[in-house]
Amino acid sequence: MPKPIRKPAKTVTPAVKPHKTVASVKPVKPAVRPVAEKPLPEEPPKSTLTRGEMGLYRTLLKVKRGERAGDVEQLEGEAFRKNRQDAAGDLSTMPIHMADLGTDNFEQDVTLGLIETEEEEVREIDAALERITKRTFGRCERCHKMIAKSRLKVLPYARLCIDCKKSQESE
Repeated sequence: MPKPIRKPAKTVTPAVKPHKTVASVKPVKPAVRPVAEKPLPEEPPKSTLTRGEMGLYRTLLKVKRGERAGDVEQLEGEAFRKNRQDAAGDLSTMPIHMADLGTDNFEQDVTLGLIETEEEEVREIDAALERITKRTFGRCERCHKMIAKSRLKVLPYARLCIDCKKSQESE
């Protein structure tokens, strides 16, 4: 008797798809619109001052910085290191009158304001010395024109030309 022909067994496909390995996964590009790139900030043009002129301004700025730093130190001594008797010049230890306290407080406030102004000037001088190092000293930070030498002689740490400074103050 002949052998019955067997039909091949049906292959059963699993209900769950097999996991893909990391190597077989292709990266998917996000569907995001490209962002317009911001242009890099334009660096100001280099100064047209000579190295000799830069050296003179550097020396002038360092002298002014030394003066201002000394002024700040002296003002701090007046404002913080004295007790009330030393500040007023009193020799007695009698109780303090309220008007004297008010005067002392006012003088201390004025001194603190002067200290703040002097410290701001020292910061501006430091910024000007940094501009000398970068070779951008003498250029207006707004319009990039050269600042007049007469202005730099009077205010060597000036950031703006006279026209831009006037427009800034009027704003």
